[in-house]
Amino acid sequence: MARLENLDAPLPPARERILLAAHDLFYRDGIRATGIDRVIAESGVTKVTFYRHFPSKNDLIRAYLEYRHARWMAWFTAALARHGGGAAALVPTLSEWFADEHYRGCAFINSVGELGGTMPEVVDITRRHKEEVTQVIARLLPARKERMKDAQALAVAVDGAVIRAQFDGSPHAALAALDRILASLLRG
Repeated sequence: MARLENLDAPLPPARERILLAAHDLFYRDGIRATGIDRVIAESGVTKVTFYRHFPSKNDLIRAYLEYRHARWMAWFTAALARHGGGAAALVPTLSEWFADEHYRGCAFINSVGELGGTMPEVVDITRRHKEEVTQVIARLLPARKERMKDAQALAVAVDGAVIRAQFDGSPHAALAALDRILASLLRG
């Protein structure tokens, strides 16, 4: 969890502290399992300050997902570049994510599983996130007529690998399967 470790540094603004706390708690423990009082306590703000920034838990959930999207996409594109920037970078990028000690699957898939039936905006935010991921994947693929269809298929395979890595004891089978799918797609 992101902690405010440097006691000499000024505290981030209250809204940012709330989002950081919600991000860590929602991702680690789940959205429904995390109450507002816990977010308030972890962020070190008062109830009045919390509700000034987020009038309801649903407002916080939407802000959390938008924050997670921006943060994850920045990491994803940077990791792809670190691993060579082509389609072959996808597997080592995901391997890097799966190896993170805090890995708990896709925050968006998890959120839809928890709230998709009662909070349609979670589905909308997730759909936009997945569309942007698909666009990034498309840019990794060779330019050809079927590029977008290939990117969509690969994005589905990535989601499958993410879920498999989440519940398997090890991500190796998920990464091997994704590598096989990617190799087959690039040969095609």
